[in-house]
Amino acid sequence: MATRNTTPARKSSQLGTEINRSGELEVFVRVAELGSFSEAARRSDVSPSAVSKIVARLEARLGVQLLQRSTRHLQLTPEGRKLADNGKRVLADLSELETSVTARSVPSGVVRINASTATGQRLLIPLVPLLMQTYPELRIDLSLTDHVVDLIEARADIAIRWGSLPSSDNVARLLGHTRQLIVGAPDYLNRLGRPRHPGDLERFVRIGWNYPRAVPHWPLCDRSRKGHERIQVSMGEVLRVNDGEAMRNLALQGAGLARLSLYHAWDDLQAGRLEAVLEDCNVGDLEPIHALYVGKPGHLPQRTRAVLDFLKEHVDLRHAEKVPKAFLKRGR
Repeated sequence: MATRNTTPARKSSQLGTEINRSGELEVFVRVAELGSFSEAARRSDVSPSAVSKIVARLEARLGVQLLQRSTRHLQLTPEGRKLADNGKRVLADLSELETSVTARSVPSGVVRINASTATGQRLLIPLVPLLMQTYPELRIDLSLTDHVVDLIEARADIAIRWGSLPSSDNVARLLGHTRQLIVGAPDYLNRLGRPRHPGDLERFVRIGWNYPRAVPHWPLCDRSRKGHERIQVSMGEVLRVNDGEAMRNLALQGAGLARLSLYHAWDDLQAGRLEAVLEDCNVGDLEPIHALYVGKPGHLPQRTRAVLDFLKEHVDLRHAEKVPKAFLKRGR
């Protein structure tokens, strides 16, 4: 009898190990967020030695060092940072999957969304009527500003952010990508001539950003050089703004050239109010857009999860990943 029971017992033990992996990952993510074994232990309702053993077990199984320990500090290794960042997303997805299967109540309450003015006007506002129709018991509080806010300080449940994201405790959901391109008004280009080479940009006003996190140059590809060398063109100091709609409107008024997302400039390009220039020198960068939220995996309110799922389903940027040929004819 004992012999017959050996194999099932081993399988049961292996299954238990597999099930515990999500718990180990949650503990490690907590250590990474709090920077302390003792605090992570307190939040997880286990002993510090148990947390230490869990991290050691993870390192042994993965074959990499996840944390650098000293008497006062814990610092994530690159592998540890990757596991923590991706682990938060995995745990959030697992929580959402479980909730989607078990939830019975209708999402209700206030969901506060923060976004830039341009994103709000062009992406969110057109979706709000359908969102409210889908979830009639939700109340939407929409704040539009190009100032990057702290979600906790601003009491925002969700923030929509363009571009690469700095490391933070926020959880990010990728909604899509859009191509970046340089545009100008036809009258402005007729007056100064259309640039054919990155060096030609010196005679144009290049409308730039004035906020601290802005990249101070435009990346371009110089196809006249061997290997199509990638170069950087300064935005200049003549005209800078902190609002995407202001940049677009200045370009429409012929104040200078602007580097906008194809999604943002789509209607103006289609109507001929703006032209794409130097597309032969475009490096092809695709700028991501994410929905960010704060919260421990597994503890996201149903109302917030409902809006995140809605955005993931209805935000479609695939058309804005490549410039249609029709948009380029006017710029030649």
